[in-house]
Amino acid sequence: MSGHDSVAGRKASWWLSADFGSVREARRLTRETLTEWGFGDQIEAAELLVSELVGNALDHAHGQVLLSFSAEDGLLRCEVEDEDPELPRMQTVDEDSESGRGLFLVDMLSCCWGGAPTPRGKAIWFELPAFADADVESLDALVPIAA
Repeated sequence: MSGHDSVAGRKASWWLSADFGSVREARRLTRETLTEWGFGDQIEAAELLVSELVGNALDHAHGQVLLSFSAEDGLLRCEVEDEDPELPRMQTVDEDSESGRGLFLVDMLSCCWGGAPTPRGKAIWFELPAFADADVESLDALVPIAA
């Protein structure tokens, strides 16, 4: 039995405070949870995507943010819920733009993602497979995109 089979049906969630120090806390929780659940090969991508979603939630919404993970059927799912009901849209940005690439990174690094209204606002989610895509050995390949 692989480590991924043993985490089927696992769930974890945390309320994060409404300050930008929560981005660092979210990365720490991501690393610890994925290590414990046996998703070590997805930590780097998950930390980046969680940072983007939590940062966006803190930047565009108010109040606490709910960070949740679940693992089932070989997929890791992350959700970031905030109090703003408006769903984000991917934007076209030029290379001189200092922001606007977050959802592009989510789209590029996750196997799927989306958003849904919730009773308190919205939740943006992404999923990662149990094992990293063999075509992307490192996030170093994304440096030109993120710059």
